Amino acid sequence: MPSIKNSASIAITVGSRGISNRVLIVKTLVDYLKRIGAAPFIIGAMGSHGGGTSEGQREVLQSLGFTEEEIGCPIYTSDEVIEVAETKNGYTVYCDKYAWESDGIIVLNRIKLHTAFRGLNESGLLKMMTVGLGKSKGANQLHRQGPAYMSETIQEVGAAFIETGKIIAGVGIVENSYEETAYLEVIKPDDILEAERELLVKAKEYFPRVPIENLDLLVVKKMGKNYSGTGMDTNVIGRSKIQGVPEPKSPEYKRIIVTDLHESSHGNATGIGLADFTTEKLIGKLDREKTYWNCITSTYVQRAMIPMVFDNDQQAIQAALKSLAVDNPEELRIAVIENTLHLETLYISSNLGKHLSDKVELLSEPMELEFSEQGNLMFFEEEEDSYG
Repeated sequence: MPSIKNSASIAITVGSRGISNRVLIVKTLVDYLKRIGAAPFIIGAMGSHGGGTSEGQREVLQSLGFTEEEIGCPIYTSDEVIEVAETKNGYTVYCDKYAWESDGIIVLNRIKLHTAFRGLNESGLLKMMTVGLGKSKGANQLHRQGPAYMSETIQEVGAAFIETGKIIAGVGIVENSYEETAYLEVIKPDDILEAERELLVKAKEYFPRVPIENLDLLVVKKMGKNYSGTGMDTNVIGRSKIQGVPEPKSPEYKRIIVTDLHESSHGNATGIGLADFTTEKLIGKLDREKTYWNCITSTYVQRAMIPMVFDNDQQAIQAALKSLAVDNPEELRIAVIENTLHLETLYISSNLGKHLSDKVELLSEPMELEFSEQGNLMFFEEEEDSYG
C-alpha cells in the first residue's frame, strides 16, 4: 500500500457481485486505513445495476451486507459522474463524483471471466474503473463498442484513468471452484494492467463448471445479480444471447429452466432470456424497469426476453421434457444446480453417473424428483447461500 497522508480521504470501490468474504475483506481494508490515520469511505461502483440510481445502488450494497454500522465508515452512492480524461482513441474516462473528490481511490474487485467478451483483461479492476466508477455513462460507452472490442476498451480507459494519478492501489481477488477466496493481491497502480492478466489466468484455472458438457435439460434453481452479472453465468450454461455473436460450442444444453430469482437481485432478472422455461414464482419477483434498463444499457436486449412461463417448477420441467420428444425417457440427460456460482453439489439423472470424471464423487443412491404441494422442486431447499 502506498504512503497515505494523515486524514486523507480514500474511496474504496464496492460493486454488486456476491464476492465471497466481501464484507470481511472490505472491513479489514477500512480498519487498516483508519489505523494509519486515513478517512476511508465506500463508493457504490456499479454501471446499470441498482437501476442506475443512487437509491438502487445503496439498496444493492445493503443486501450484500454493506452498511455503515457493519463496515465502520461512510457509504456514498451516486449516479453523477465527472469527465476526468480522454483516451487516444477518443473514449471519455468518467468517474463517480464522490470518488473523484477523494484524495485517492482503491479499486477493489474480483477477477474472473466476463460473460460477454474475451481478452487479456476481462472482469476485474479495469472494468471496475470503466463501468463501476463510470456508472451508466461508462457502461453505455463500453457496450457500444461490442464484444469484439470491449477488452481493448477497458484496457485503454483503465490505463488513462491510472494516468490521472487518482488510483492509489488495486485489490484483486481470485476465487476457487468452491467460490472461496483463493488469492488476494494488493497492486501498485502502474502494475494493474499486467497483474490483472496474471490473475485472470489463475481465475480461469479455478473456474467452476457443470461436470457434464452435454445435457438434454439443465434446471437452475435460482438466478440473480449476486451470482452473475447475467443472472446465470454464460460461461456455465453455454449461452450468451448476443445478437451477431455465435453461441459457445460447449457446453451444450438443449433446454434450460430457471425457477426463481434471488432476493438480493432486487427484481433485476437480467439473463432470464437465457432460459427456455421459467415459473410464475420468478416472474412475480421481476422488476421490469431494472431488468430492461440493465439490458438496454448493455445492448444485449435478448437477455431480458421472457421465456415460456409455467405455474410451478413441476409444470416447467414436464413441459421441457415433453418438448424434447425423446422415445426413451430413461435416456434423458438431466442436471439440477442451485445456481451458476455454487456448483460444488448438483443432482444428475442416474444414467449420467458413468460419464463423471474421477474428480466427482457420488453422494447418494438414485432418488425420485420431489416436489412440494405447490409444485416446487425440493432440491436445495435447505441450502443457505454461502457467498457472503
